[in-house]
Parts: sequence; structure tokens; C-alpha cells
Amino acid sequence: MRRALLAITGLAAGTTALVVLKGAPGVGSSAQDVPTALAPVAPGGSAAPEPPSPTGSAPAGVTPSPRTSAKPTPKPSAERSAASRGGTRTSTSTAPAAPRTTTSAPKVATRTVTGPSVSYEYGSLQVRITLSGSRIVDATGIGLPLGGQSGQRSDDVQARYSGTSGEVVAQQSANLSTVSGATYTSTAYQQALQAALDKA
Repeated sequence: MRRALLAITGLAAGTTALVVLKGAPGVGSSAQDVPTALAPVAPGGSAAPEPPSPTGSAPAGVTPSPRTSAKPTPKPSAERSAASRGGTRTSTSTAPAAPRTTTSAPKVATRTVTGPSVSYEYGSLQVRITLSGSRIVDATGIGLPLGGQSGQRSDDVQARYSGTSGEVVAQQSANLSTVSGATYTSTAYQQALQAALDKA
């Protein structure tokens, strides 16, 4: 039992002396190079704490390296910040603008159609209509007799049927009511109007 105790004590003393010699200034490498497993063991069996080195001075045996100027860290961009917060990375470039579309309706073409001549008891007449798209916006009789009783009937028919507010625009067809006292002229006007509509 004594031999075992002496052997253990001798081994511990030899190891401590080896560590102390190895960590002395100017001998081998510095104490920082000694692994923690071989650090000096205090009498209680635990590793002895390293003495704190004064601020700004290097440990013994270590040549202090020249100070390097600290470069300022660049600030994270908006993309990196979003990525670090767990958000998806979005591109900051803007998409090209879509071409502008006009919201106004296209203009409807206006055209004028003159129907063929229709003969009747007092001569012959034609009807000229103005259309905006497929809608009649104006109508007028051409070649109606002037003066006398026939001219009076023609004026009555024109006043009832023709113009932008006449019966032709109101009805949008040749289905017109007969003008009293001007049956022949009314009938001829309706036939000429239907011919103009067919031509349109």
C-alpha cells in the first residue's frame, strides 16, 4: 500500500515539475500552447486557473502582432434584413410598366347612304339617310316637288319624316305612319327609305 501511494505521489510530482519547466519564460513554447489536459494541477487535483494577463500586453514568450485597423462593417441591405427575419428575398428592381390601354370606346363611323330613286304619281324621289354605326341619326327626302298643292304635300311629309328628330330617327325603320292628305307622297317616301336601308 505504501509503495502504491509513493508511486502515485512521485508521478504527480514529476508531472507538475515537467509542466512548470515547460511553461517557464524562454523555454520552448508559451504556456498558451500547453493543452488543458497537461495544465498545472493544483494540490486538490483540479487545473490551476491561468493568471489574468494585463490588458493590452501579450503573454510571456508571445510576440505581439501589430494592430490592424478595424474596418467598419457594412450595414446589411434591405434584402439581407428581410432574409434574416425569415422573410422571402424580394428583388428591389421595379418591373417594366405595362402599356397604357385606352378606356374610351372607339369612335363609331358615321356614313351617309342615298337610296335609289322611286317614281310615284307626282314625280320621283330619293331618301338620304345618315347612320352612326347601324343607327339612323338623320334622314331627308330628295327630289320632292316644290310649289303648288304637290309642294305643300311634300313639305308636310318632310316635316313629319325627315330631320334628326323626325319619325324616321324615332322609328329606326321604314314603318312610318301615313301623313294625312299626302298618301302618295308618304308611300313613295317609305319605299325610298326602305331602298336606302337595303343599300346601307
